[in-house]
Amino acid sequence: MDLWTEVSGGSGGTEGYENDEVIADVYTEHDANVDPDTDAEDTKPFEVAMPKFLSPAGREDQAREREKEEIAERGEEDNEEEEDDEERIDEDEDDEEEEAEGERRRGGERLIPEVPANEIDDFDDDDVIIGGVYPDLDADVVSETDAEMADGGQSEDDRDTTAAEARRGKDIQGIPWQRFDSTREQYREDRLHLREHYENIKATWSPEQLMKECSKFEKGAAYYDFRFNTRAVRSAYIHFQLRNLVWATTKHDVYTMSNHAIHHWSATSRKCTEVLNLRGQGDFQAPRGMGEVQISTMCARRNLLIAGGYSGEMVCKNLDQPGIAYSGKITTDENAITNAIAILDTTSGGKQVMTSSNDSTVRLFDADSFSLVTQLKFPWPVNHTALSPNRKLLCVVGDDPQGFLVEFETGKILSSLDGHADFSFASAWHPNGLVVATGNQDTTCRLWDIRFLASAFCTLKGRIGAIRSLRYTSDGQFLAMAEPRDFIHIFDSKQDYKRSQEIDLFGEIAGISFSPDDEAFFIGVSDRYFSSLLEYNRARYNEYYDCFL
Repeated sequence: MDLWTEVSGGSGGTEGYENDEVIADVYTEHDANVDPDTDAEDTKPFEVAMPKFLSPAGREDQAREREKEEIAERGEEDNEEEEDDEERIDEDEDDEEEEAEGERRRGGERLIPEVPANEIDDFDDDDVIIGGVYPDLDADVVSETDAEMADGGQSEDDRDTTAAEARRGKDIQGIPWQRFDSTREQYREDRLHLREHYENIKATWSPEQLMKECSKFEKGAAYYDFRFNTRAVRSAYIHFQLRNLVWATTKHDVYTMSNHAIHHWSATSRKCTEVLNLRGQGDFQAPRGMGEVQISTMCARRNLLIAGGYSGEMVCKNLDQPGIAYSGKITTDENAITNAIAILDTTSGGKQVMTSSNDSTVRLFDADSFSLVTQLKFPWPVNHTALSPNRKLLCVVGDDPQGFLVEFETGKILSSLDGHADFSFASAWHPNGLVVATGNQDTTCRLWDIRFLASAFCTLKGRIGAIRSLRYTSDGQFLAMAEPRDFIHIFDSKQDYKRSQEIDLFGEIAGISFSPDDEAFFIGVSDRYFSSLLEYNRARYNEYYDCFL
């Protein structure tokens, strides 16, 4: 009996075979143990034991069926992929619409996320962290504004703002509010409600608890009057937590940072000139192992200018001499950002340079030879230090809520400063040497009396963010407190810090500085379009009559 007849029930046909069953290997010859002439009953065990087979014609039919099924399955998969693509496109369009709506609700504000220090890579010119202040600014207005800046449609004088123009109603930053849908007041309210300050340590206190600790003070004082704003100076910063990039050596001479270079602004001639380029051009030639310097901090005092770099660099220039006095790396640590620099006077009439670094070290250098005098190690990265007027106490703050008062000569920790809730980035001594101020990311500045350090005797709160910079006037009357953006507060220490002047502007604050004679106050503003340097003069009221009191 032929195998095909036995399996299929006919002579070579496929009738009676269940074509939808799974088919095993097809055998084309008889089993050696089967006699073709035996009857059907003898082959039943074989039929049960072996898989069912298809004839050649059946195999062709099965192949055609499979091919049809595969084509149908591929068509269904293609349809599903097309549907998934359409859903993704719809979702992207919805996200774009939501983002656009959110931007319209925010007043068109360009928000740049703040990046932790250990996640910041090398920056190019265009990578400087800046933000825009445009509310509801459409593309036509932006392109028109850019065109005016690029093709000379506005001269430098037109884009600057004088005190007389401000009194006539012009915005001190030159922002054309008449071209926007929002007024300045409306945009200020929106910005106040939408901004959130950066935290390294998650807040465990509520705003209500913090307000109970804070001292109450009266706003509305006018200690410094607006004098001039220039957009010829493009103030900038690299690290969002380091804002000490504006320094005044006189009331006419200011130094700011922008794009790997330090510029000098003359308030008398109103000219901006480059004095130090750290791209490896001009006077600066990088030593071996050191490329272009990304400036993280700087300091200028008298005739000495010092820039600190992102990789532990320090570059020094005597402003009354050509060339570079010193350039090199002060540390080879991987976490080597130079966070702060101070130029100090010695008792013998010389100068020293003190650096605060992310490698948890404070270093003291001789400013003539730039040799290392001493270094102090701490348990956390040091963000800022301030030396008391008598050179006996050093205030140290950094990546910890706690600060230290240190004996400067020995490095011995004399006391801790306990009360802040986050990392600190600013400190300053009152000229009387009895009060030191610390600025923290918990949005407060705390004032400490060194005669009673159990707690701060006064806590001053900012409006929207961390306290990034602190400056006392040389006579000690005023304390300037800068937030990361928009607000600078000037407190009167003679009135127990209960009265203040609030300077309200738009943009990131790159730095603040009083002139050595306290007659001028400068603010560097970093912004994509309205980056500038603002100058204020000390207000003098009734001076003639006061001299008789």
